[in-house]
Amino acid sequence: MGAYSSSVHFLVKSEIPSIFAHSFSSSTRRKIRSAASSMAYDKQLEAAKKAALLASRLCQKVQKGLLQSDVQSKSDKSPVTVADYGSQVLVSLVLEKEFPATPFSLVAEEDSGDLRREESRETLHRITENVNDILASDGNTVSPLSEEDVLVAIDNGKSEGGPHGQHWVLDPIDGTKGFVRGDQYAIALAMLDQGKVVLGVLACPNLPLSSVASDGSGVSYEKAGCLFFSQIGSGTYMQSLDGSPPRKVNISTIENTEEACFFESFEAEHSSHELSSLIAKKLGVKAAPIRMHSQAKYGALSRGDGEIYMRFPHKGYREKIWDHAAGYIVVAEAGGVVTDAGGNPLDFSKGRYLDLDTGIIVSSKTIMPKLLQAVQESIRGASSL
Repeated sequence: MGAYSSSVHFLVKSEIPSIFAHSFSSSTRRKIRSAASSMAYDKQLEAAKKAALLASRLCQKVQKGLLQSDVQSKSDKSPVTVADYGSQVLVSLVLEKEFPATPFSLVAEEDSGDLRREESRETLHRITENVNDILASDGNTVSPLSEEDVLVAIDNGKSEGGPHGQHWVLDPIDGTKGFVRGDQYAIALAMLDQGKVVLGVLACPNLPLSSVASDGSGVSYEKAGCLFFSQIGSGTYMQSLDGSPPRKVNISTIENTEEACFFESFEAEHSSHELSSLIAKKLGVKAAPIRMHSQAKYGALSRGDGEIYMRFPHKGYREKIWDHAAGYIVVAEAGGVVTDAGGNPLDFSKGRYLDLDTGIIVSSKTIMPKLLQAVQESIRGASSL
């Protein structure tokens, strides 16, 4: 950071020293604190963007080969495994390298247990090969990683998270079925500080740069590849994966629910389409649902492609924090609200899982009261049947 940002940090940490106490008005002091807060995680956000971009390149490479060989119609799902693990390795390596003096904590989906088995040797070799190829293409002059290096990097993701300290939260490929189909998936990376989500990055290689709402699907033949990023107090921005200038995005300003579009999971096994449909009818929503894999839904919602996202997993399912942390702050910083079905804020401080009331709902501050009422009425009606 430059001299200006350093001085801002000094002022905030010192709570505006008494020598300056009468030099600033209260509004100026608030602006100084706000500016310092918005810059507090700049370095971490840049590292997160770098890590997500590298991981997305590996995933695009593996997905391209998967589609060309038509593996998605076969029983062998090893390319998906290669991409999942390879993405986690790259993110782990980048973040640990960027902050060598900071205790490294990563809460992530994968571990190396299966890869250490004899029958997984070929898969481990392919992961290592793909990771080294991506690192070399990025100009990395360090010696290639060994297979043991890869296993260690994967196991960096075993942290349990919690309410104290800083923890990175990663889903290396959110939306595996979308990945296999050549449809939507996301590399979702966030950071917790004292149990609160303070930054998030969503790399969505197949999400169109323009709205997905026009035809009701998440697939488009237009230019695709979006990177959404947010840090607390700074808003949400979107740029193309190939590096276009970022632009600030905001959620939809539509207030009439009859004009609203809503997102839901592509697979009915992931979320109750029946309950979502009932709620939409109560709200008078006329448009067909936009069904999409992964946290790409959060990104699309943050830029105004729709107004509502509803997720109601089937009984017994526990949501993991990596499935929502990045998407949560991307929407929140774009002006949206994310709660469980009881209207409670999401709590990411309790470890690897979220404790929720029934499901997750997302919308604007204007629509949320109406949405929450419709959700609770529909859930009560369904439970009484």
